[in-house]
Amino acid sequence: MFKREVYINRRAKLKKLVKDGIILILGNNESPMNYPANGYHFRQDSDFLYFFGHDHAGMAGVIDVDSGDEFLFADDVSMDDIIWMGPQPSVKSLASEVGIEKTAPFGDLANLLVKATDSGRNVHILPQYRHDNMIYLNQVLGIPFDKMKDAVSVELIKAIVALRSIKDEYEIAEIDKACDIGYIMHTEAMKKAAPGVIEREVAGLMEGISLSRGGVPSFPIILSVNGQTLHNHYHGNVMKEGDLMLADAGCETTLHYASDNTRTSPVSGKFTAKQREVYEIVMNANNHAMSLIKPGITYREVHLAVAKVLASGLTELGIMKGNPDDAVREGAHALFQPHGLGHMMGLDVHDMEGLGENYVGYDDKIKRASQFGLSGLRLGRELKPGFVLTNEPGCYFIPELIDSWKSDKKFMDFINYEKLESYRDFGGIRLEDDILVTPDGNRLLGSKRIPITPEEVEDCMRS
Repeated sequence: MFKREVYINRRAKLKKLVKDGIILILGNNESPMNYPANGYHFRQDSDFLYFFGHDHAGMAGVIDVDSGDEFLFADDVSMDDIIWMGPQPSVKSLASEVGIEKTAPFGDLANLLVKATDSGRNVHILPQYRHDNMIYLNQVLGIPFDKMKDAVSVELIKAIVALRSIKDEYEIAEIDKACDIGYIMHTEAMKKAAPGVIEREVAGLMEGISLSRGGVPSFPIILSVNGQTLHNHYHGNVMKEGDLMLADAGCETTLHYASDNTRTSPVSGKFTAKQREVYEIVMNANNHAMSLIKPGITYREVHLAVAKVLASGLTELGIMKGNPDDAVREGAHALFQPHGLGHMMGLDVHDMEGLGENYVGYDDKIKRASQFGLSGLRLGRELKPGFVLTNEPGCYFIPELIDSWKSDKKFMDFINYEKLESYRDFGGIRLEDDILVTPDGNRLLGSKRIPITPEEVEDCMRS
């Protein structure tokens, strides 16, 4: 955990942003994998971690905005728990570590909530993603399951997004750690890739590095020679000469802060001329985004500028045609990049998206677009110092999407479908870095950049 003052200050700021009532932040419980005693790796709720710090199951935090009181609800361990897990600190001592004086058994939480609602007070709850917590809220507060989404507090969501969006010095240091571990994961993956290697051998190596140096990967590893499938979790292909290996993976530190990087490597150890041409377009797009990221610019503006780099490069190759600016305005480039440029990152690899993607990535000034491709942009709003985000342009050749657009005669003025036929089996390329927005621009997170130029990648694979 961070020092206790960090959590005290975070809760104090939250109380100033919520007008009145009770703030309830439920922690997570253990989750069984295939029978009760065999559980998934425990992961605490990120909002609970942010405000209450503790990485233990069966906890809930309450903040009374009106009185200023703060509570930690949890049960002290039993003798049976001690036998299996060893001695555990008391709830009171855990509460003291994060500056909370009032504690009570978890069972007492229901009484507090019922008393608050009976007296007409607001009980602010967040969107729920764990069914056991949904059941609890249904039983205690009587919220119907089909109305659970409507019962959340938008006021609380906006307050938390405002606080968590700006990373403090302690969070930035943790994310730097995660990125340093990510560097090792990706460079070792490059060295391991070779004809005859099964994808799971590389994915397993990356996961092992994360576990041995921090925690679990920050999300299930995406690694495939079929990089045209954006989130490909199948790892059973045997790599062969001429394949491109797309590896999208990150580490989660012991304090649960994430990294998220993508690199694409030639399985043979050397890019073909055709692969290199497309690769350099994506690399140029990535570097151009980094040159633009600064406070005051919207990430939608950066996304569209990067799309023009992609469209211009593909036009030079003869895959696209016409004016690249017009092609981007109409959305023709989205055949090759049907996703957004990036997302927020922090305690969650897609930071705070459990609170609602549009609350995190958009605001009253910048609304989400409906155009295909641009609608996939998770972060569109104006950038501020302290934001941590990903920069991940890509270029993909998705046969099914190509066939669909060609059949519908879409964007015939911008796409050379005849030339495109020779790229049907190309796969996909994505290059992703993690960026901190600083007062005067940005900086790459981590001690050094994962090899990204074709020469750096090939050198790494040879080493």
